[in-house]
Amino acid sequence: MRALLRERARLLAELASLSRVLRASLFERFSVCARPDCRCHQGHRHGPRTYLAVTFEKRQRQHYVPQSQRVAAREGVRQFHRLLAIVDRVTVINLVLLRGGALDEPEP
Repeated sequence: MRALLRERARLLAELASLSRVLRASLFERFSVCARPDCRCHQGHRHGPRTYLAVTFEKRQRQHYVPQSQRVAAREGVRQFHRLLAIVDRVTVINLVLLRGGALDEPEP
C-alpha cells in the first residue's frame, strides 16, 4: 500500500508540470486563397497550415497555429494525453487502495 501511495503522490506532483495542456487535436491542411489569378486554383495550394480543433461547450472550433507556435501546440496536445494517462493510473491506484481500506491514508 505504501508503494501505491508514493506512486500516486509522484503522479499528482507531475500534474503541476503540465502547464501547456491543450485538449485539442492538431492537424494540417492546404488551402485556396481568394485571389482568382493565384496558382493555388490550379492545384498548387497554400500550406500546409497547422490548426487545433478544440471542442468546447459541444461546439468544435478550429484555431490557426502560427508556425512559431507549432512546437508548443504539439507539446500542449502531448501534455493532454499525459494528463489522461495520469488520471487513469491514479484511478486504478485509488480503486486498489479503496479495496484495501487505505484510500483515506495520508500521503507518505
